[in-house]
Amino acid sequence: MSSFRPDPPIKIHPDPYSFLSGIDHFDRLPDSILLLIFNKITDVKALGRCCIVSRRFHTLVPQVENVVIRVDCVISDDDASAAAAGSIDKSRSTFSNLIRLVFGGIVRPIQALGQLLSSKRSTLCSTSSLSVGGGNSSGIDEDLHHGGVTHHSPTQVLKNFNEIRSLKIELPNGELGIEDGVLLKWRANFGSTLDNCVILGASSVVYPNKHEEIVNNGDVFCNGGSGDDNGSIPESFYTNGGLKLRVVWTISSLIAASARHYLLQPIIGDHKTLDRVVLTDGDGQGVVSMNRGQLEELRVKPLSASSASKRTLVPALNMRLWYAPVIELGDGTVMKGATLVAIRPSEHHQSDVVSSDLSWISSAFDDHESYGLAAKMLVKRRTYCLEMNSF
Repeated sequence: MSSFRPDPPIKIHPDPYSFLSGIDHFDRLPDSILLLIFNKITDVKALGRCCIVSRRFHTLVPQVENVVIRVDCVISDDDASAAAAGSIDKSRSTFSNLIRLVFGGIVRPIQALGQLLSSKRSTLCSTSSLSVGGGNSSGIDEDLHHGGVTHHSPTQVLKNFNEIRSLKIELPNGELGIEDGVLLKWRANFGSTLDNCVILGASSVVYPNKHEEIVNNGDVFCNGGSGDDNGSIPESFYTNGGLKLRVVWTISSLIAASARHYLLQPIIGDHKTLDRVVLTDGDGQGVVSMNRGQLEELRVKPLSASSASKRTLVPALNMRLWYAPVIELGDGTVMKGATLVAIRPSEHHQSDVVSSDLSWISSAFDDHESYGLAAKMLVKRRTYCLEMNSF
């Protein structure tokens, strides 16, 4: 009796030498799949390299929706060929001058601010332009494909992208030069002007197994301090320069945020499809964010620029401040002189700030576990109110 035997399965092996015959397997992929791949790449330099691979890629790359620009250097208006380090050093020096002015006997910080804003046009925040370098891979236009290293602003690099929805720009460094061991982070949201800003600072951060006595910027602490108190700010905070330092932190952060917002204006005007824009830095020091509604607001209501420098005018502000001499986090990290400042324009009714809904404050640093926890701990303490005039 004969048995039926099915034919053995046929195995198809790809021809390893198919590339010799000129077959491009990417040609078999539909445009929608290629766009998914390009949207995962996001980096504008890598997309520039993809763009020069083929005519098809050159056509598809401008349709990418997610783009990340990592700025190589910052070029001042006074010297378009200056390197990033020089511009950043000038910026750090200017902010250092502000601190020295305040601690050198100027009681009212706004006077120091005026001197800062009227100083020589050399700071990153007020007069510099951003530059994306890279020879033949820095953009998608033919004029970016010359040999050697060329520099182009983000506006130039993005000019041929027509479908961008999410844009992230990363500066090489934070603008604020701070001492080693000092923590200063800020997050700001803008429409046509400042919507809100949250600043987290500490005179020092001591990590596990490194607890020691530290005297830093007017904040005095003992080894292993628990931070137990009634939530009040100690008298030494006012007499030893602690309050002055926090004022400097606040003004410096607002200047940096308003300068970044000013730089975004031409990009936002050119790209109507944007849903979200983030301008951050490699140090993670500060972040300017704008959502769809805020972007539309800026297009309808142009920003008010400061007459003294290239930055958005900061409106009159209501501020809330929380302070703790010592905060110990769950991982054993100790923040000394921990400070949280929440800022909104005075035109927002003060109840917006003092209401029970503080989620916009406590969640501002949720992208970092330790900082997020510190913010949530600080908002439970006693609150202090401050005001600041427009500048």
